[in-house]
Amino acid sequence: MNDTGNFVLKGRDNSSLWESFSFPADTILPLQELETGSVLNSRHSETNFSQGRFSLRFLDNGDLVLTARTLPNTTYDDVVYYDSQTSKPTNTSNSGYRLVFNRSGIISIVTSNNQTEQIGSPTLFPPVSEDYFRATLASDGILASYYHPRNSTGNQNWTVLWSKPDDICETAAAATGSGACGYNSICNLVNGRPVCECPDGYTLLDPNDKYGSCMPNYTQSCDEVEQGTAGELYDFVVINGADWPFSDYQVMTPSTEVGCREACLHDCFCAAAIFRNNTCYKKKLPLSNGWNSGVLNPVALLKYRKTCSGFYLIYKKNIVKSHPNGETNLRYFTYKELVEATNGFKEELGRGSFGIVYKGELQISSKSSAIAVKKLDRVAQDTEKEFRAEVNTIGQTNHKNLVRLLGFCDEGQNRLLVYEYMRNGTLSSFLFTTPKPSWKLRTQIAMGIARGLVYLHEECSTQIIHCDIKPQNILLDDYYNARISDFGMAKLLVMNQSRTLTNIRGTKGYVAPEWFRNTQVSAKVDVYSFGVLLLEIICCRRSVEDIESVEEGYAILTDWVWDCFQERRLDTLVENDSEALNDKTMLERFVKVGIWCVQEDSSIRPKMRKVSQMLDGIVEVMVPPCPSPFAS
Repeated sequence: MNDTGNFVLKGRDNSSLWESFSFPADTILPLQELETGSVLNSRHSETNFSQGRFSLRFLDNGDLVLTARTLPNTTYDDVVYYDSQTSKPTNTSNSGYRLVFNRSGIISIVTSNNQTEQIGSPTLFPPVSEDYFRATLASDGILASYYHPRNSTGNQNWTVLWSKPDDICETAAAATGSGACGYNSICNLVNGRPVCECPDGYTLLDPNDKYGSCMPNYTQSCDEVEQGTAGELYDFVVINGADWPFSDYQVMTPSTEVGCREACLHDCFCAAAIFRNNTCYKKKLPLSNGWNSGVLNPVALLKYRKTCSGFYLIYKKNIVKSHPNGETNLRYFTYKELVEATNGFKEELGRGSFGIVYKGELQISSKSSAIAVKKLDRVAQDTEKEFRAEVNTIGQTNHKNLVRLLGFCDEGQNRLLVYEYMRNGTLSSFLFTTPKPSWKLRTQIAMGIARGLVYLHEECSTQIIHCDIKPQNILLDDYYNARISDFGMAKLLVMNQSRTLTNIRGTKGYVAPEWFRNTQVSAKVDVYSFGVLLLEIICCRRSVEDIESVEEGYAILTDWVWDCFQERRLDTLVENDSEALNDKTMLERFVKVGIWCVQEDSSIRPKMRKVSQMLDGIVEVMVPPCPSPFAS
């Protein structure tokens, strides 16, 4: 390694066999020169060093261009975010171009006859003898030149000299691709860098990718007729200055803002509308190249579904039958229909607290769709009540991290619930396997469950306590998104009543201590159960192990995790899990959140919203106390 930062491999005759300057990754250093055809590739994120979306290419004609892939498997020539325009018409042979990074942090394009074109215009000129310099293509697509004092003390950061492009959010040169941020997101320029955000009603598809795509928390299909008017079911978030310029499918002119709103409201294809200069631009999903200019014009109207605003679930055209006592708006199935759909209840998927679940097939919108049919047992007096509670509860929910109820059967002695089918089964069957599921996927699942519980606890007009959060009640869809299921245990709380008295509910190993104290319980019982589940997700082991087959102190997961945390042995929790061991910051954060959740004192436990924020890294996680301070 020489003083310039070039790592050189030399032969016996001292000749250079290989050098890092000839194979740059995302950074170049002073005195480094690149020939045409050279490429800088951004990393995926600050902590993920795999290849990212952006590429800086030094073309044969002398142009330096910043491009991005539109999809993971496409090439880096689809969308151009920056072009230096340094090709020279006089250089007809396109030869002799070099990219030079000098000692002062300036990048220049030099031709064979020494004509020079400077890239970037610094506002500062730090002394070369007193500072280090580098230029890096960051994961957000920004090429920047930095300097850092050689004699600095403490944690002084690198300072930006110049950066390109000037506004990556607005620089969308093609209708392909998602833009600087992911699909359905909005790019805001802050101090020259893109800050991506999901608008209201949308959440990140991958919580670990802050520049990734967002997905809506609701579904709207043109194949379905919905109970209630469009105005009762949907509304708009108004975002001044936002636009998704390449998602238009219909333009209406002249128009008014009210007319634009109404046109989108009653159009099942319309996800958003932009009103500008008496013209309405209707947009459909996915929304691409989203950005916010920060000015009042245009006006973006983003459609969202009102949460839990009554019974507004979906009717199918021409096949809906009214329920005898009119207590629900879900599709009503006859028992005969479900017998035929399940082929006589032939394929069992699993057994829940109040019945058995079977796989079935239904014709929906002229195609066959898999369903899950839960056949409730009539062996307990509470069964009928639980059936009514479950139908009414799920009938008011609509969130991507909840299993969707499609309909029900209430015919004589037969009571059944019909759900969408989750192809990847339960979290229990997924989690406790060898080899362990990937750490990244496990963390995404945990965050999804947390968001689902936030919705149940705080975002419905009537608060819902699940009461039985455990791996068997978490299902995984085609993309391994977590879906909370089995509301047979759910307990509704009247608005403004935060606590309720009820019989003990839940499953051994996940039940909060207050259930056994004949005291009032609150949504904090779900927080406790989630904490146990989170620790299971971290460690890939069950909450309670067979005492005879394990060493002392290991049998109870919560006790073992606390011991390892106190003794600074977190690596023991994820032994032989290299992905988790290489992500110790997130590992420690998740463990601390889990310990906060399983505090015996429910008043100490955080609410699910704060839990979700701590998992996402939005809120700092303090060091938790011992979860069982009074245990002997």
